[in-house]
Amino acid sequence: MKATKIISVMKRYELKFYLNEEQVSYFMDKILEYMAPDEHGLTTVASLYFDTPDYRLINKSVEKPKFKEKLRLRSYGLATEESLTFLEIKRKYNGVVYKRRIPLLEKDAINLIAHKGKHSDDQIGRELEFFIEKYPNLEPKYLIISDRIAYRQEESDLRVTIDLNPRYRVNDLNLHTSLEGSPLLEKGGAILEIKVQFAIPMWLTELLSKGKIYQTSFSKVGAAHKKEYKNNESISDAIKNRIKGEEYGFTI
Repeated sequence: MKATKIISVMKRYELKFYLNEEQVSYFMDKILEYMAPDEHGLTTVASLYFDTPDYRLINKSVEKPKFKEKLRLRSYGLATEESLTFLEIKRKYNGVVYKRRIPLLEKDAINLIAHKGKHSDDQIGRELEFFIEKYPNLEPKYLIISDRIAYRQEESDLRVTIDLNPRYRVNDLNLHTSLEGSPLLEKGGAILEIKVQFAIPMWLTELLSKGKIYQTSFSKVGAAHKKEYKNNESISDAIKNRIKGEEYGFTI
């Protein structure tokens, strides 16, 4: 991956849409009239999600409160001993997503979460350490992997991504073993995300409407949790009942 400026703090709206195979072809064709793929092209994104042994973060998320948060470690491609990963707190309040992250080697991030290391004494580092203290005994629960195409527009805050072949696994929970996993969607399906600080432009609204592409509450980690809940006694009956009524998982 080419060198690029690391963005440590993000605040924006993130809207998600499910695309079937036909809609993927339609959208990838039409979007090129307005936006171009970024300099990275097709990139595999791997995100390792952490939770308490009793799934406290997912338990809270399924209740759909005004405020919710989660912790993940992300790599772009397979992590190596020298490559940077990103330890990130993602929070959502009243529909607005806030992200705070720091670049670390994978082993250093794992040590930080396990209270075996300390990050530099900056604001984001302190927030991460507070999060880790707030939720004791954090451990990796799900690895979510997607093949992503990102689109950007010059002099605009608009960012559009398409996650192809989203998949997950609950074993070998690290970023360096492989990029394999079990599928989250039907064959050919994908997740479209629109990320913007203000309003979606009219041309994009019309493009979605013509393609009959509608907003959904899909969450990749939520969908993985749904697939695994039957075999996990740590998930409460209330959550199991809620999962049964949701096709695509939780909203965060």
